[in-house]
Amino acid sequence: MRTDLFDFDLPEALIALRPVHPRDAARLLVVRPGARGGRSDRTVTDLPTLLSPGDVLVFNDTRVIPAALKGTRVRGEAVAQISVNLTERLDGQRWLALARPAKRLEPGDRIQFGGDGNACLLDALDATVEGRGEDGEVTLRFDLSGPALHDAIDAQGAMPLPPYIAAKRPADEQDRVDYQTTFAREEGAVAAPTAGLHFTPALIDALEQSGIVSHFVTLHVGPGTFLPVRGEDTDEHKMHAEYGSVSTDTAFALNAIKARGNKIVAVGTTALRLLESAADEFGTLKPFAGETDIFITPGYRFCFVDRLLTNFHLPRSTLFMLVSAFSGLDTMKLAYAHAIKERYRFYSYGDACLLSPEERL
Repeated sequence: MRTDLFDFDLPEALIALRPVHPRDAARLLVVRPGARGGRSDRTVTDLPTLLSPGDVLVFNDTRVIPAALKGTRVRGEAVAQISVNLTERLDGQRWLALARPAKRLEPGDRIQFGGDGNACLLDALDATVEGRGEDGEVTLRFDLSGPALHDAIDAQGAMPLPPYIAAKRPADEQDRVDYQTTFAREEGAVAAPTAGLHFTPALIDALEQSGIVSHFVTLHVGPGTFLPVRGEDTDEHKMHAEYGSVSTDTAFALNAIKARGNKIVAVGTTALRLLESAADEFGTLKPFAGETDIFITPGYRFCFVDRLLTNFHLPRSTLFMLVSAFSGLDTMKLAYAHAIKERYRFYSYGDACLLSPEERL
């Protein structure tokens, strides 16, 4: 499909730079496609009344690491300031990363991420550039390894805020709380599953009291979630692979819930992509452990997910393409026009929408 079909005018002022507090006070646009469709303006705290007893919310329990690092490249007497976002751990000492400006880096360069070079200190984190790839990707070999490297990254790093937020302000200590779900436990993401950011323990308790249960899957969100679709056709875009897992117990429980006629509600596009990757063509969810690079665009036939809770996404993004596949492009364009008119807050720290699937003939 042509990527310009997924374009719309988004006022920059509507991109949220901070979340609302408390988290569940965010606004919620309920979207119903088709002849019985329509929209209603609610809040996230209304979820217990918008779902039915026996329905299930499926959350992504990945935990974001503080993957954003700032350092100094040292090449003889010449130095340069470098920003790095770690993207994938290769082994106990090496990481793939996105560097800016990558053109200032060559294999063999040394980068000092704070400290004075004393490897015994957590504020010392030095690395050698082993290689440079395309689109700013570099391979870094750190002087530290194993748990010591993990602790140093945790001490030196900042939360890897999405580009449209990071361009407006630096990450700070508050983001270590705000850019992490309250149920995060499986460390490995370099971006947050942002729909899950709206949930508080109080809201989850209220949902449980209404008979709505929760289950967890894991998808370690990678930097590809932020990459724009640059080509003129969606077929030209390649999704980055991300590691995910669905346990045998979770697959069994979700299949049973679906079999009795209740709804599978994915909390976020990451949970949806993982569930659709793990489901077979007959709509049965299988245990899963591996990488997925599923790219969902209009025309995709959803096998397992019945409803989707997600944030508002950027024009021409793979995420807006996904929600357009789920609820219909025309429906989502009208919904987003309403959200812009009513000044809903967009992107990772923004408001949410609750979507139902497009009616199919």
